[in-house]
Amino acid sequence: MSSIIQLLPDHVANQIAAGEVVQRPASVVKELLENAVDAKATDIKLILKDAGKSLIQVIDNGVGMSVTDSRLCFERHATSKIRQAEDLFSLHTKGFRGEALASIAAIAHVEMKTKQDQEELGIHIVVEGSKFVSQEPAVLPKGTSFAVKNLFFNIPARRNFLKSETVEQRHIVDEFQRVAMAHPNIHFTMYHNGSEMFNLPISNYRQRIVNIFSGKTNEKLVPVKEETEIVNLHGFVGKPEFAKKNRSEQFFFVNDRFIKSGYLHHAIMAAYEGLLKDGAQPSYFLYLEVPPHTIDINIHPTKTEIKFDDEQALYAILRSAVKHGLGQFNVAPVLDFDRDPNLDTPYQYQNREAEYPTIQVDSNFNPFANEKSVKTTSSSSTSSYRKTEVQPSWESLYVGLKQSTQEISEITFEDDAVTSSLFEENEVEQEVKRTYQIHKKYIVSPIKSGMVIINQKRAHERVLYEEFLINMTVQQASSQRLLFPLELFFSPNEIELVRELQLSLENLGFIFDAFAESSIVISGLPITITESKASIVLDDLLTDLQNGIVTDSFSQNDTIAKSMAKSLAVRTGTYLTEKEQENLVHNLFACKEPNVSPFQKPTFITMSVEDLDKKFSI
Repeated sequence: MSSIIQLLPDHVANQIAAGEVVQRPASVVKELLENAVDAKATDIKLILKDAGKSLIQVIDNGVGMSVTDSRLCFERHATSKIRQAEDLFSLHTKGFRGEALASIAAIAHVEMKTKQDQEELGIHIVVEGSKFVSQEPAVLPKGTSFAVKNLFFNIPARRNFLKSETVEQRHIVDEFQRVAMAHPNIHFTMYHNGSEMFNLPISNYRQRIVNIFSGKTNEKLVPVKEETEIVNLHGFVGKPEFAKKNRSEQFFFVNDRFIKSGYLHHAIMAAYEGLLKDGAQPSYFLYLEVPPHTIDINIHPTKTEIKFDDEQALYAILRSAVKHGLGQFNVAPVLDFDRDPNLDTPYQYQNREAEYPTIQVDSNFNPFANEKSVKTTSSSSTSSYRKTEVQPSWESLYVGLKQSTQEISEITFEDDAVTSSLFEENEVEQEVKRTYQIHKKYIVSPIKSGMVIINQKRAHERVLYEEFLINMTVQQASSQRLLFPLELFFSPNEIELVRELQLSLENLGFIFDAFAESSIVISGLPITITESKASIVLDDLLTDLQNGIVTDSFSQNDTIAKSMAKSLAVRTGTYLTEKEQENLVHNLFACKEPNVSPFQKPTFITMSVEDLDKKFSI
């Protein structure tokens, strides 16, 4: 019997490893950027085409590689950071995963150019599917350039599973931002399809965050700093009034590596207790420095989760530091019982010089000159007062009472009883109430066979969804002009996404005046959207598109219609008048698919008289 177990060829093993390392183009971007940072580069460029599907190129001015190293870096388990197993627990660098470049080269066409500073010539290597195609010397600048083309060219199934260009681009931007925020001492630039998306010069942490997210980011940041034996903490948290509905601006960095931690996130939320609305998420950009031997970063393949030795102490430090930062800058209310408010300087007297009082002396003043006259006057006035004082008589209180009661009795009041009606009773049409609202959540309406119970939020979502689809398809939506243009602030990536959606949004009734680097000017809105809701609707729409929440949509218009219907639908707990209830019921059953909401959830249920009889027959 022949043996069953056999060793896989290297190119097959590399493709299998690539399934763990390279999940999408963003995974390649992360690996190449981290390698450039470890190469001590001060200038890193990221160039993309078709959201990384056609080209991912990272150019740095780091130390470069020798001829031998340039060949070994494509071998499996090749690394420059690890010599023994204990080194895994004392890592200060990022790109230590040995199979990263080997895995990338197994599923793409890779072209590498590298040169060390002391060498006259560099090396140019081309690898296609783990096969070395060419290797030759070349005249190159100092540093390394990796160009990854045609990702997943030999694994079509993996390529077909990639999301749309917008979703993949968003994942790449996330990875780029995480690396850039952790290293403000490096100049980062990013290009996509020939246009510059980010240009981040060397700066400090606060400037780097503002340059990435732009808009009003600077005014909403509150600094946080704490130094202990366990952790050195610094960074920024957002003011509560700038909280968002999504978690797009929440970042933890441990030893300059981005991580995700639900436990630490809970510590931040505990610090914001009582300061946020329901469902709001604060912004935070926190950098933690801990001894490498106190953490384990190998518990997750993507190294985004870390195991801490003393999580409880870290939780307490983080919570107290954030709470102290919010209170120190008067963001959170603080109770100070030792402070006397009477000592506060009034607003109108602030920044004013003190006025010294003037002293005037009357040299002719004699306090004993009029003492005698004062005594006689006071005694006479007292006696006169006693003479004129009249004792009250109880009979005087009832004088005129009889007369007033007679006047009151003579007043005639109009009888409240209706003696006759303008119409005869048979001519009065009695209105029958056809809808009832229960708990401000459901609408009950009687039908021939029994009654129908409608979920008002889902029903309104269905009505708005079909209305938006018709407006975008027929392009006949009406707009309301704003008296003053509305300026909304977004990050550069969000503005680029709005540009892609501009035509569809204009078909809905939006009127865009200008697109700036960090803001959008809107002069008209759909009639269903108020000016106060415009920013909320666009924020929810961008969040849904960036995160790819609606993955089963057949078109971009469908995604937009679903997101806006979800944002604008009447909420549970909203009181509806009888007229509003009837309009909602009529509009629902006028839809093409009234049975389900846009998210395939039932909008109503029916209960027949027989079902009710069964309930009472028990």
